[in-house]
Amino acid sequence: MNLNQLETLITISKTMSFRKAGEVLNLTQPAVSAQIKSLEDEFKTTLIDRNQPVTLTDSGKVFLEHAEMILQTVEDLKQRLADLSQTPQGHIHLGTTTSIAIMILPRVLSYFQNQFPLIKTTIHSMTTSQIMHSVENGSIDIGITYLFDKHPALESSVLYYDTFELVVSPLHPLARYGHVPIERLQNLPLIMLSPETAGRRFVDQIFKQLSIMPNVVMELSSSEEVKRMVELNLGAAIISKLSIQNELKLGTLKMVKVNELEISHPVGVVYKSGRYLSSALHQFLQDLKGMQETQFIGSE
Repeated sequence: MNLNQLETLITISKTMSFRKAGEVLNLTQPAVSAQIKSLEDEFKTTLIDRNQPVTLTDSGKVFLEHAEMILQTVEDLKQRLADLSQTPQGHIHLGTTTSIAIMILPRVLSYFQNQFPLIKTTIHSMTTSQIMHSVENGSIDIGITYLFDKHPALESSVLYYDTFELVVSPLHPLARYGHVPIERLQNLPLIMLSPETAGRRFVDQIFKQLSIMPNVVMELSSSEEVKRMVELNLGAAIISKLSIQNELKLGTLKMVKVNELEISHPVGVVYKSGRYLSSALHQFLQDLKGMQETQFIGSE
């Protein structure tokens, strides 16, 4: 068995095709087949169901899990050895929500990359629940997201606090009010974030506690999409206060206070407990945790 064979099996599991796996790995299809056949012969089991589409057998699924762990161990070993003699460098995969990516990451990453140009960062936009799951399974290194729930397998550190606010178009009937009771939202057409987002979960919880049945006219996956629809006066919305700062300055959105929504929510960094921190990841976390709250939410 060699590492190339393990990489081939993992690629087949993702592409569900010997031909596509060969294209990804720059191998001929016979070469891909030969690598898998060699593994099957060595371990005396069938790893691949070769009917179309190609799938893993039960043995293949067990093998895949261990293959991924072996390759991760090899990558960790390479990084540890590199860290012994080199300045912080490497590749960080960071998961965050769209609004956080737009509002705070530019200033954070600009500072960090000026200090450590050998560190590459890839940003993955996803919901809070996806971030937690991806950090836990190792597909991303760290996440920056709302810290609503405790996860035993994850470490977290608060960076700043945010609230969710009712926003409307300046042309909306509620735009002339600075404050409204939450009962006014009972029949109000609302543009909501999708159910799996942190903001939507918070709003649904508040509505449930107060027995309010929201009139949801539209659901969208990101705050940026929600803001555009609200600006068109297609409905009101409840979204992150931090995400609307620019629109409030430009006057394209109006914020209306609702007492029950005035709850501060921690936004922070999460990473897997007990995992090896490369020099790049260690430096990034150290700098991130050392930043003052005003560096995330202060004016440009």
